[in-house]
Amino acid sequence: MEWTPLLALTVVLVMFAIGDIFSVRTNAILSMLFVSSVLITAAFWSGFPADFLEMSQLIGIGVVLVGPLIVHMGTLIKIRDFIQQWKTVLIALAAVVGIAICVLVLGSPIFGRDLCLVAAPPIAGGVPATIMMADAARAKGLTELAIFATMLAVFQGFVGYPISSIFLTKEARRIVGSPELMKENLSLNTGNGQENDDQGFFGFRFPPVPEKYNTECVLLAKVALAALFSNWLSSLTNNTVHPLVMALIVGIVFRELGLLDDNILTKANSMGFIMVALLAVVFIDLAQATPEVVVKLLTPMLGTLALGVVGIALGCIVVGKLLGYSNNMAIPIGLSALYGFPGTYVLAIEAARAVASNEEERQAILNHILPKMLVAGFVTNTTSSVVLAGIFAKIMFN
Repeated sequence: MEWTPLLALTVVLVMFAIGDIFSVRTNAILSMLFVSSVLITAAFWSGFPADFLEMSQLIGIGVVLVGPLIVHMGTLIKIRDFIQQWKTVLIALAAVVGIAICVLVLGSPIFGRDLCLVAAPPIAGGVPATIMMADAARAKGLTELAIFATMLAVFQGFVGYPISSIFLTKEARRIVGSPELMKENLSLNTGNGQENDDQGFFGFRFPPVPEKYNTECVLLAKVALAALFSNWLSSLTNNTVHPLVMALIVGIVFRELGLLDDNILTKANSMGFIMVALLAVVFIDLAQATPEVVVKLLTPMLGTLALGVVGIALGCIVVGKLLGYSNNMAIPIGLSALYGFPGTYVLAIEAARAVASNEEERQAILNHILPKMLVAGFVTNTTSSVVLAGIFAKIMFN
């Protein structure tokens, strides 16, 4: 059969559907992201066209909609809640430090100094860190290590997704099993403080758009305008503040000012398809992971990933214990370095779906898990890992 855009789109959607079914059937132990990653990798290895994801036309859509999606994430978080996540920030930073120490100190005698310098920042999170280390490796003439950096970025989710899913599901059960925790987390959305929130964090909100005019297209237009404004603000800083970080800030602030609706893309009935497009972008790099390359780099890849996970666990358990977080919550915060957004979002949703038996339980779980995971993903994937990459890239040339 000749490959057409419709056939490619259908194949991708079926793979994602199978991932969803496995997630539901296994109570999120096998996450949708993990299963879909395996299926798409198997497709590339079994002779599917190397460009079938591009052929589906999802890539262009997903790339354009990353900014609007990050703005949407901002509308999920209240500033008061975000400030309250300072403990999450510290735990995420502890994970990055743990990765750097374990991979470099313990891994260098086994795999070599340069390989471990290249490995640590991608494990710590984010495509920018991966690109920085791959560029540094190529500049030093280490082409194979440049491929290794990309391999880590492609495959680290296979480690992070299932482990995080297990711990987040346990954390969700802990919430549902405790009346005190249920009441505490439900109060984040209802009850005390609701009247103050009506005026937002700044004590002022613009009048809302009348509901009859606040259609799906109007909601989407508001998100797009906010994303465009974010890019402009970032350009004023010469991109010192990453455009996606600025998009998160704008989403949070505009939500507080009443310019953007809560959970705006879901309200626009668009979140499902947009997530499909973004996941296609996430999986596009799997086309580069040929069986030959994987076999050659498999041992150092698994070894450095294992050391990274050990570093994450040690850092998060120690700091999480000091800050009063359970291990089931602290460890996924650190593991967010291995996948970032949209994994942080999807895994939280899956844990709530797997455990909750009603809407009240689902909301309590999400109120507890989702803000922490979103903040953790941005700490690891957009800031600390880039700083780590800058430091390690310089060390490579000394």
